[in-house]
Amino acid sequence: MKKAPQRIETARLLLTPPMAGDAGAIFSRYASDPEVTRFLGWPRHRSVAETEAFLAFSAQEWTRAPAGPYLIWSRPGGVLLGATGLVAVDAGRAITGYVLAQDAWGKGYATEALHAMVEVARGIGVEQLNAVCHHQHRCSWRVLEKCGFTRDAGTHLTGFPNLSPVEQAAFSYTRRVTP
Repeated sequence: MKKAPQRIETARLLLTPPMAGDAGAIFSRYASDPEVTRFLGWPRHRSVAETEAFLAFSAQEWTRAPAGPYLIWSRPGGVLLGATGLVAVDAGRAITGYVLAQDAWGKGYATEALHAMVEVARGIGVEQLNAVCHHQHRCSWRVLEKCGFTRDAGTHLTGFPNLSPVEQAAFSYTRRVTP
């Protein structure tokens, strides 16, 4: 696989890898918010130190893999809106997802960022993108489906640590990327 670009611009967004100086903004904008992190597969950050650990992980991903996490910034004004990214699973497959601060919900940013991730995946040679969504998170279903992802049959159990220590029902989604 080729290496993903470090900077992606869409009509309204700028996507860049997280940097060490972003920890405070990530923590305050979305990573520590119980409502924002409710349906995520990673635990809510309880300290900036936990966000700094994410930044160390992010740097390792960008070194090890063809892509990694991206922060989502508004192009006008440069406000941090959330994050997205790609996690390489194997030579032809990657996992994607997204998270947005509450004041960025309902404005089409998740759809715009996910379309960008599909294009990045295509550009680096990914053949299939996968995503997981909590069975009750209708807004995420809609974003995935608007971006051409298809829900796989049935549900499976996976962790949503901010909801419960018990695994929860989730939908898996798949999108073919290369023709």
